[in-house]
Amino acid sequence: MSSTAFQKEVDERTNLTGSNKFEMLLFRLGRAPGSGQSELFGINVFKVREIVAMPALTAMAGAPQHVLGMVNLRGQVIPVIDLPAVIGCTPETGLNLMLVTEFARTTQAFAAESVEDIVRLDWGKILPADHTASVARGLVTSIARLDDGQGGVKLVQILDVESILQRVMPSESIEVKKEDVGTGPMLKPGAVVLAADDSFVARTMIEQELKTLGLPFIMTKNGQEAWATLQDLAADCKAKGVPVTDRVAVVLSDLEMPEMDGFTLTRQIKGDPTLRTIPVVIHSSLTGDTNEQHVQRAGADGYVAKFAAKELADTLRQVLSRSPATV
Repeated sequence: MSSTAFQKEVDERTNLTGSNKFEMLLFRLGRAPGSGQSELFGINVFKVREIVAMPALTAMAGAPQHVLGMVNLRGQVIPVIDLPAVIGCTPETGLNLMLVTEFARTTQAFAAESVEDIVRLDWGKILPADHTASVARGLVTSIARLDDGQGGVKLVQILDVESILQRVMPSESIEVKKEDVGTGPMLKPGAVVLAADDSFVARTMIEQELKTLGLPFIMTKNGQEAWATLQDLAADCKAKGVPVTDRVAVVLSDLEMPEMDGFTLTRQIKGDPTLRTIPVVIHSSLTGDTNEQHVQRAGADGYVAKFAAKELADTLRQVLSRSPATV
């Protein structure tokens, strides 16, 4: 399918945020190390602004490793990252396409060899990739299992694009300094921030911020794990005769996560009579008015783009000022 046809499909995406589903763009980067095969990789369609044929690039003075150069795309100058080189793949036909992405309020392009398809998936069928070597290197967050059309299964590696970006073009702005973020409010003894994010790099940043703010926390790796933790905490509070809002000060959740996404987690919290008064803050690289509207409709109390340390601190202070768990 041509890049024009793919772009038309991207533009025609319907709202799937109410059903724990998402649409994933499948693409190839070339021969993978080890297998020598051209493996499938994936990225959430919501992050893809457009797909264009690789244009002529302008070299960047002092460009970081794996940055091919920059391109003027309709008046916007954006960097182009050699994604096959980052992953360790060798293109067989060349870097033919650019995936232009928008997230964390930035725009950048990733070079790829080819695009394959757009598929609709249930987050519940996406498996965390906790034990793969790529996860340890901050390259992959999860694995999708797709029908190969011949009675078998093909695996798709969903890339941790925000971690890849941070690896290629490190941002000093993610360093959390006390003079920049201040301190958090004092919570009741035993009260915590319950956080959920499937990205190792994102979890590391969140942990750094919460420690700097002086806020105790429980970190989970996806919405399903966060929901199970909430159920356990609620049961313990019920047994002790105390409200769960004294134990969970706020839930801080990503949107894109295997097993259960942040939209679904938020709706389940706000639909549960015991949990609905717990404030929920969404912390996501999926930015833009449309996604923020989806978040508001799901019932979240706040929305912060990754990784804006001061904005996250200000939002947590504002939300926690109304939390029963705050002293």
